[in-house]
Amino acid sequence: MSKLLTSTLIATIALNASSAIPSNKTLVEYVKRNIVKNPDVNVSGVKVLETVTRKGLPGWTVLLTTINLSYKKKKIDIPEPMFIKNGLITGSLFRLKDGYSYRDNIKPHVQDDMYNDAHLLFGNKNAKHKLVVFSDPMCPFCRKIVPDIIKAAKKHPNRIALYYYHMPLLQLHPVSGALTAIMHEAQKEGKTDVVEKMYTIGIDAKETDLKKIIAAVKKHTGYEITEEKLKSKELFEAMKTDMDVSMKMMVGGTPAIYVDGEWDREKDKYKRLIK
Repeated sequence: MSKLLTSTLIATIALNASSAIPSNKTLVEYVKRNIVKNPDVNVSGVKVLETVTRKGLPGWTVLLTTINLSYKKKKIDIPEPMFIKNGLITGSLFRLKDGYSYRDNIKPHVQDDMYNDAHLLFGNKNAKHKLVVFSDPMCPFCRKIVPDIIKAAKKHPNRIALYYYHMPLLQLHPVSGALTAIMHEAQKEGKTDVVEKMYTIGIDAKETDLKKIIAAVKKHTGYEITEEKLKSKELFEAMKTDMDVSMKMMVGGTPAIYVDGEWDREKDKYKRLIK
């Protein structure tokens, strides 16, 4: 992503007298002029996903956007927050007294279509509360936090519906690509216990040999899958969909947890739902 975008300082934009939100044309011009510096990258559009205001940012409007790019014949959608006030626009805002980054702490709300049967892991879909989790089973923080969330959803199925999205951190844990694909197939077959067990599997995070990975998963969980299945186009598309959603939701790391549609920075709000 760093090859496509650059950081930006405060710039000026033209606003409609009747609106605090610039036109799409103005946003595209701003991106071309201030964000995208690579001449090989074409900016085809900017889509505003959500408009946010915060008490701590009086007068500022936050646009949570997706920048539509094409690079080397590939179409790429990059999430980008934009802070706007009185004809000024910037991609980052910090609170001076403590360095708090509004860019890092304002996330989109979960859209209704993310609560779908394909991603419902545990709990009843009509449960009182909905949790969305983006996770990598090899992430040490996920291993500490996610199993407890799973246990809570299993124990309180009418209070918590847990929707699970795969976000393998491949640069850190190459093995996660295959592990998450296996988890997806197991869940698809109704074998949700495999997903839970994957958080305790012992395997080298750098492992990429599919035969060794498949054998390790079978030994630890009892679940069997073929190399052919793991290489299928259907499975590739399913995993890509999860990654696209994580990008749209501006997820920067794992685990990312959303409680009733809102990002939970502390990752423990779900505990209040089951007291």
